[in-house]
Amino acid sequence: MIGAGYHEPMAGTDGQAPRGGARGEGSDPARVKRSLAYPAPVERLLAELTRLPGIGKRSAERLAFHILKHDRADADHLAKAIADVKRAIGHCSVCSNLTEADPCPICCDDARDRSTVLVVEQPKDLIALEQAGMYRGIYHVLLGCLSPLDGVGPEDLTLADLIERVKNPEANAGGVRITEVILGMNPTVEGDGTTLLLMDRLHGLGVSISRLARGLPAGWSMQLASKAVLADAIEGRVRVAEP
Repeated sequence: MIGAGYHEPMAGTDGQAPRGGARGEGSDPARVKRSLAYPAPVERLLAELTRLPGIGKRSAERLAFHILKHDRADADHLAKAIADVKRAIGHCSVCSNLTEADPCPICCDDARDRSTVLVVEQPKDLIALEQAGMYRGIYHVLLGCLSPLDGVGPEDLTLADLIERVKNPEANAGGVRITEVILGMNPTVEGDGTTLLLMDRLHGLGVSISRLARGLPAGWSMQLASKAVLADAIEGRVRVAEP
């Protein structure tokens, strides 16, 4: 005789509710997927980090867990630094370099030769040249280089601003007329393509056009140099004595 308090188990070999039953939580793919995912705020952080150049999913996870591991004050300092740099830093209206004040300190320096403009791709290239301490002219930053495969064309660079500086002295620092433009693009396929474009656009505007020397660097072994470097060294050779 069956006791009054007995309840017949649901169908199943072990007397438990089957995993695939209509009421089984494990049968809900969405619930399983949610249980395996990061919390929503972490997912948002990962999504934003992967938008940064050179940051993949694994790198984003390492950065996210580094942030989570440290104190909230450290995260607040990082967030404030990012907000401050976006609020305080802009581009110079003359040369497009990064600056806190407009125009930038280089364009405002009366001791520099404002008639000579060295064209570079990025602000980091300008900083590298300034650290060498050998150039006393001013600059123009293109903020990139031609790269058709990446969808970067002439309209995406500050090329029009450079042409305006050459044509109109009032657009240049101190209202000085530009007499020489030095092309300082990186020795890459994209850099060489940008150089050719600049030479074409600057032709006939009454300025001298030159290019930074390329070839064997000081302290470098010729055996370690590539064919392209050796070719540049031969083509850009300098006469050191007359017959």
